[in-house]
Amino acid sequence: MIEKALRDARKIVIKIGSNTLAQSDGTINREFMRDFASQCADLIESGKQIVLVSSGAQVAGVSTLHRWARKRDIHYRQALCAIGQVELMDNWRQAFSERSIHIGQLLLTKDDFQDDYRTLNMRNTLFTLVDEHVVPIINENDSVSTEEIKIGDNDNLSALTAILWGADLLMLFSDIDGVYDKNPKEHGDAKLIEVVPDVAVLRNSILLGSSNSFGTGGMATKLEAAEKVTAYGIPMLLANGSASRCLSSLVDGSRLGTIFLAK
Repeated sequence: MIEKALRDARKIVIKIGSNTLAQSDGTINREFMRDFASQCADLIESGKQIVLVSSGAQVAGVSTLHRWARKRDIHYRQALCAIGQVELMDNWRQAFSERSIHIGQLLLTKDDFQDDYRTLNMRNTLFTLVDEHVVPIINENDSVSTEEIKIGDNDNLSALTAILWGADLLMLFSDIDGVYDKNPKEHGDAKLIEVVPDVAVLRNSILLGSSNSFGTGGMATKLEAAEKVTAYGIPMLLANGSASRCLSSLVDGSRLGTIFLAK
């Protein structure tokens, strides 16, 4: 079913989480970014259109300024994101340039999705970039976001992006293989749920864990994202981003994940 969803989809939004981009020491994984960009390029060459939602500004900031790594003050966090966003995009630029692909950056907040005029401009920009064979890379504007205008996690940001663009498929890459009936990091007998026809039914049958060290979202935000996009007729795929050739292995059917079926 995953292979079919990927085969049928032309417009694909892909979200990469901070835990996928971060190495064990909290710094950015540049080798992963180069490899993932190459896999995206393969999809593009096969006729797909890609929009990338990339976390990792704070991770990239830590990679640049180690002395701020443990400071929890909000101003330091936002300053880290301001510094790290530049580093993050520079690394994506280098990664995609190896396949002669240009990238474009969009930094968004919740307000942008609630204002009709901004929403129209965002949609037009996305279509223009993709039509010109440029990969849009989206992140929340964490340097200026406050609680009132913050989406808060890139799972929901990617869902809003998929709806805005009219995507055929949303893919979330996390640090687990998909949805389990219970947390696989805590329970050895946890079972992977490969197909989810109804998110509401799933909520009542699994145990949700919390978010982990580098990310802002746990399984709860992924289910929120699934509810958003499937209601608009867009299926969502959740898979492990740390697996070798994580995108290509889903395309060729050699790796499993969880697919949420569109309503």
